[in-house]
Amino acid sequence: MIKKTFELINKFQPLPVQIPIDKCKLEEVVKTLFSQMFPVCERIDMGDIHEKLKDCARELSVNIARLKDQQFANEAVYKFFSRFPEIQDLLYEDAKCYLKNDPAAKSLEEVIITYPGFFALSVYRMAHELHVLGVPLIPRLFGEYAHSKVGIDIHPAAKIGKNLFLDHGTGIVIGETAEIGDNVKIYQGVTLGALYVEKKLSDVKRHPTVEDNVVIYANATLLGGETVIGHDSTIGGGAWLTQSVIPYSLVYNSVDVKIRTVKNFVQPLDFII
Repeated sequence: MIKKTFELINKFQPLPVQIPIDKCKLEEVVKTLFSQMFPVCERIDMGDIHEKLKDCARELSVNIARLKDQQFANEAVYKFFSRFPEIQDLLYEDAKCYLKNDPAAKSLEEVIITYPGFFALSVYRMAHELHVLGVPLIPRLFGEYAHSKVGIDIHPAAKIGKNLFLDHGTGIVIGETAEIGDNVKIYQGVTLGALYVEKKLSDVKRHPTVEDNVVIYANATLLGGETVIGHDSTIGGGAWLTQSVIPYSLVYNSVDVKIRTVKNFVQPLDFII
């Protein structure tokens, strides 16, 4: 039986799909960029940080050149790292937003090290910068690396403002043409998606726009490129929304909750939930 198995394996022919980039090394680049941007777990040695960032620059340049050409790669990497301090400053403000909004957060270090939403947002901001520079494929690889680690799927082409708070985060999906303003809070399981999917809609805005100061609670689904959530609105958990709402709206499902007492149940004299 083993011999027959080996014979089957010898007949196997892989599909002729070639990926010109080194996926494993680029995933290491993502990890290194994040860890050196926020070296909270290590003794800070600027020389070491600079060397690791140089390694990232070289690896990015090599892989971008495989997709485009060396001149484009050199220019893209230079522009990316020229923006790196601004990305870092923006993410520090995001981290402060987490600390301010989550009573469970005790320090910026805790947010940076342990919060999946902050990690996904950090990778998104780097991937988005590469996307804006016209780098193909690699921004998606960055995003999917974060997706695989923390279960939050943010397309690098989405437009996201300051202080996005992804609380808990698991299961959040933010589509390619979504636009999110400043000071928005999104809880686990929220989808900013398309009403329907067809290849011909590739260049059409398919995902919602969320204006400033909006709160979207767990498992809400917002669909459609023409759907605009007006600023300072609150979208309740489990809501299904395919149309725009004006600013200061409160959107929620009407839920009929029934409570039945078990037969012969003796109510305690005093209880606290």
